[in-house]
Amino acid sequence: MSARLPASLFHWTVLAPVLSVALLGLTWGRTLPGWLVAVASCFLAAAVLAAVHHAEVVAHRVGEPFGSLVLAVAVTVIEVALIVTLMADGGDKSASLARDTVFAAVMITCNGIVGLCLVVGALRRGVAVFNARGTGTALAAIATLATLSLVLPTFTTSTPGPRFSGLQLVYAATASVVLYALFVATQTVRHRSYFLPVTHEGKVIDESGAVDETHADRPSARAALGSLGLLLLSLVGVVALAKSVSPAVEAGVAAAGLPSAVVGVIIALLVLLPESIAAVRAARRDRVQTSLNLGFGSAMASIGLTIPAVAAASVWLPGRLVLGLDATHIVLLVLTVAVGTLTVVPGRAVLLQGAVHLAVLAGYLVLALSP
Repeated sequence: MSARLPASLFHWTVLAPVLSVALLGLTWGRTLPGWLVAVASCFLAAAVLAAVHHAEVVAHRVGEPFGSLVLAVAVTVIEVALIVTLMADGGDKSASLARDTVFAAVMITCNGIVGLCLVVGALRRGVAVFNARGTGTALAAIATLATLSLVLPTFTTSTPGPRFSGLQLVYAATASVVLYALFVATQTVRHRSYFLPVTHEGKVIDESGAVDETHADRPSARAALGSLGLLLLSLVGVVALAKSVSPAVEAGVAAAGLPSAVVGVIIALLVLLPESIAAVRAARRDRVQTSLNLGFGSAMASIGLTIPAVAAASVWLPGRLVLGLDATHIVLLVLTVAVGTLTVVPGRAVLLQGAVHLAVLAGYLVLALSP
């Protein structure tokens, strides 16, 4: 997908948002037959892809690291919308959906996206090079927020089960918002150079306003505004269609005899697939730092924005809000942070380090299907 607004109004990136919203008249508030679920799912996937495409247009206009931030926030808005939609209809059986989806997003971004991009970068140049200062800052923030929001509820005693009390939930939500806001300020204002791509000699590449050799010319302000409008329309389509197909997704997982946590994995995979493609494309252009901005930025946004959103929504949503991870997932989180730290500190990674991250992700997926 090139980072530009298509000239034709009949291009799929323009039609997908419009048609996904138009489909609402056939699906809203109805029990859908199988064939219509399939159609709605196709339009849902197309709307997700279109949303991230238009986020890329806006991102290419504003440059790095703002571009990665636009993509991360767009993806997280989709994720939050899907979580709240499914929780609103699921009752007690969806109490752990937010936890499962956020943890899945952390594992997919910090191990899947990061690992795959390191492999691509190492295969291209022998060694994948990035800025350890910015990447390390992001990983530290992710580890802190994941522990505060997903690990501590397992060990608190104020309420039964892996849940926060009201006061504890307010603290976790507030800490998430504050740390995410500080992360954004660090990434875009005070230490912007820490998050810019670097050459193999360690020289920072400032791409703000520059033309990438694999992209079209920098989009005009009018094109960026057009894509911003289509991005918002895509998000509306994603939210509404997700509400229509969510009963079929949950029924399919239950019929297959799979754990309910698989629903969270499906949501995370759906919303992160387009961003994964964008990250790999950046790694192929020898912009591994941009790939890591996308991966770690999405993990940070997923925790920093989703936890406060579901905490606020829990006031009116039916059922409990379960956030605490079980022992197996805590072990995987600790392993992810440890491996990530060893990868980030040198500022350079070889093929083996990327493969290690992918092995951790594979282990998580296996245990999700067979706990």
